[in-house]
Amino acid sequence: MATPDNKTADTNEKIFIGKGEQTAWLTLALANRHGLVTGATGTGKTVSLQVMAEGFARAGVPVFAADIKGDLSGISEVGEAKDFILKRAGEMGLNFQPDQFSTVFWDVFGEQGHPVRATVTEMGPLLLSRMLDLNDVQEGVLNVAFRVADENGLTLIDLKDLRALLDAIVPAGGKKAADAEEDPLAPIRKAAQGFGNVSKATVGTIQRQLLVLENQGAAKFFGEPALTLKDFMKTDSDGRGMVNILVADKLMQSPRLYSTFLLWMLSELFEELPEAGDLPKPKLVFFFDEAHLLFTDAPKALMDKIEQVVRLIRSKGVGVYFVTQNPIDVPDKVLAQLGNRVQHALRAFTPRDQKAVAAAAQTFRPNPKLDTVRVIMELAKGEALVSFLEGGGTPTMVERVMIRPPTGRIGPITPDERKALMNKSPVKGKYDTAVDADSAYEMLLKRVAGTAAPADGSDDGGGGGGILGQIGGIVGTIFGTNNKRGRLSTGQVIARDVTRSVTNKVIGGVVADLGKSVGGSLGSSIGRSIVRGALGGLLRR
Repeated sequence: MATPDNKTADTNEKIFIGKGEQTAWLTLALANRHGLVTGATGTGKTVSLQVMAEGFARAGVPVFAADIKGDLSGISEVGEAKDFILKRAGEMGLNFQPDQFSTVFWDVFGEQGHPVRATVTEMGPLLLSRMLDLNDVQEGVLNVAFRVADENGLTLIDLKDLRALLDAIVPAGGKKAADAEEDPLAPIRKAAQGFGNVSKATVGTIQRQLLVLENQGAAKFFGEPALTLKDFMKTDSDGRGMVNILVADKLMQSPRLYSTFLLWMLSELFEELPEAGDLPKPKLVFFFDEAHLLFTDAPKALMDKIEQVVRLIRSKGVGVYFVTQNPIDVPDKVLAQLGNRVQHALRAFTPRDQKAVAAAAQTFRPNPKLDTVRVIMELAKGEALVSFLEGGGTPTMVERVMIRPPTGRIGPITPDERKALMNKSPVKGKYDTAVDADSAYEMLLKRVAGTAAPADGSDDGGGGGGILGQIGGIVGTIFGTNNKRGRLSTGQVIARDVTRSVTNKVIGGVVADLGKSVGGSLGSSIGRSIVRGALGGLLRR
């Protein structure tokens, strides 16, 4: 009987991952129960990630993965039948056939992939506070700034919008002389003070942290056109899932920016996607490399929200796979949600290392035939201990297997190959040019210059004044981006738990109703109170 090739070894229901005494299959219907790929540096985690990504893509499941070293980019090019690959394939009964997968490259800095952007409004104060490493008092002031922006129709798109807003809420210093001009920003300052003490010193600290963030390149991330996450969830002309690779070698130089950015993407998927229940295969699989950075120094409130998102996003049809060195890098509450496990070798040279190995072994369902602790330290490169979910969602006993060889190229692609792929990308031209629309910065400048509409929405005699006049005037500038965003759903607004303590009220009144019907960046912030999702992103559909 002919041996199966690497393309047909997978079935419509399972992905062939590796083989030992038993064959390791990842069941597609259980792949949205999340997973974990762990192991020391150089033990084969990237190859395992590529094998899993290829299997998902072949099954028609789109993939998103962060590429820290550049090695994963080889999935986009035809694999090479090298001796060690042919040997491993032969040992597994495979007839190796090289393959390649449709790939789209993304890059926060826009250098090696399509730019990835989000607006400050969408990021929200919770994640932005983590990105800026703010304390509780500073985070409270940032929440006040967002609330003031929401109530005054000040759209926060980029960092200069946020800087301008922070300047606007700083209390005016000194006593005003009798003949002094009226402060055009006085209503904004008064509104900010109404939510609590906003001091000049605290705002100054936030501004300095913004400078640090800008020096790390975050200014390129905040802006428009903002990313539409559904662009990740596509298949190619052959029905295979697109592989989306985030080029993260430069981004990793700013670990907090990297981890917060991926967390934002995860929370946006959680907010945007409808409930799907149990599906034959996931809608998307999300690989989160260097996952320990997500949990390092995260406050308890954020940890609780991360655990909530990981637990609930399964029902949206999204599988999340964390990639890190040791299972103990992941908190127990999150680790309990990760049913599909691949463990490469760990080294134990110190008593602390030995405890880490023992802890890793305890995360598996025991196999009487294996001394899991000993085997973890003996695994060769390319070998792994695996345990995948089966049947009713119970994990299989841990097995020692050799991971199958990838069919795409192992290793990075060349700059010319990357350029060729970028030129034929399905999203070419959509995100490549930044758009600087009128937003909070420009609106505040106009207000200072006396050209903005009154803050209370009263008619200034210019015809079409009041609320409608303000909305009509601002919409004309915002829609110049030609970048429509979704609208708030009344059901979502009422049902969703609000994470920002200063925005715990339902959008109401005529202004909010109009804002919901506007759409776009403005439609996200025109209401009197904007309700953000589990991790700060706006609810939209």
